[in-house]
Amino acid sequence: MQMCRDWHQTAALPIARDRKGRLTVLMVTSRDTGRWIVPKGWLMDDAKPWQAAEIEALEEAGAKGFVGREGIGEYTYDKRLDDGSVLRCRVCVYPMRVEKLKRTWKERGERKRRWFSPEAAARRVQEPELAAMLRRLDREARNAESPLGRVLNAG
Repeated sequence: MQMCRDWHQTAALPIARDRKGRLTVLMVTSRDTGRWIVPKGWLMDDAKPWQAAEIEALEEAGAKGFVGREGIGEYTYDKRLDDGSVLRCRVCVYPMRVEKLKRTWKERGERKRRWFSPEAAARRVQEPELAAMLRRLDREARNAESPLGRVLNAG
């Protein structure tokens, strides 16, 4: 079942387990303000939403891996456009199990990337809905039938 409706953008939530088996989240900085975000972008005419999320993760974070086809949630934020106007965006988030981080990637010179615990990531984002989603990750990961649990256990 697809959770997301009427969205404008798609995002990847890059996740992995650390050496101790704890769930971690890969975050990137935004190009304009330097705040911590998840890789996201506009929907693409020639790609399914989860495929677009996968492309954004590669371009913005250099992350490659398995992206689930089912969204794990959505959040809204205000996107400042080039002309100075603001567009209220709804973002559908797809879980991504990171299998490889590239040393060089398209936006390497424009962004930083860093692994965080879900709680530490939640404290760094400005969007309350995204923060709540990040705080639910550990519980969701333990549920093998959840979209996140399926991504972690796939392949």
